Amino acid sequence: MAEKRNIFLVGPMGAGKSTIGRHIADQLHLEFFDSDQEIERRTGADIAWVFDLEGEEGFRLREETVISDLTEMQGIVLATGGGSVISKEVRNKLSARGIVVYLETPIEKQVARTQRDKRRPLLQTEEAPRDVLERLAEEREPLYKEVADFVVRTDEQSAKVVANQIIEKLDF
Repeated sequence: MAEKRNIFLVGPMGAGKSTIGRHIADQLHLEFFDSDQEIERRTGADIAWVFDLEGEEGFRLREETVISDLTEMQGIVLATGGGSVISKEVRNKLSARGIVVYLETPIEKQVARTQRDKRRPLLQTEEAPRDVLERLAEEREPLYKEVADFVVRTDEQSAKVVANQIIEKLDF
C-alpha cells in the first residue's frame, strides 16, 4: 500500500484552517485534527482556561506536544493554531512530516471572521483586535512563509473552493 501523506494547514486566526481542513479531509478520505481542539480534549478545559491558568507560554508547550504527537500519524489533515509556528521545533516537525499549506488571509477578513468569537484569548485584551492581528501578522507571516510548501489565499472564496484548489496542487 502506498504511504499515506499528511497535510498541515498554517495561517493566522480567522484564515479558515479548520473549515478548509475538514473539506480536504472529507474529499481525500483522511482523518481531520485541529490542534486547539486536541489540546482542549486532552486538558478537559477550553483554550481560554489554559491561557488564564498557564499563560501563553504554558499553552505553547502543550501545543508543541500535541502537534508533535499528531504529526507522527499518517494520513491526516491538521489545522494548527495560528501561533504554533513560533516554535522552531513545530516548524521542523511540520516540514519533515507532511505538506504544509499557508492559508494567507487579509487582516480585514481576519477581523470580520473573529469579531464575535470570544474563544480567542489573544483578542480578549484592551488592545483593538485589528491592532493585535496586525502585530501578530508582522511577527508570524515570515514564519508561515518559511514553513509552507505553498501558499493559498482565502479572501473571497468559499472554504470548499479553497479546499479544492489545495487538493489540485497536492501530489497525492
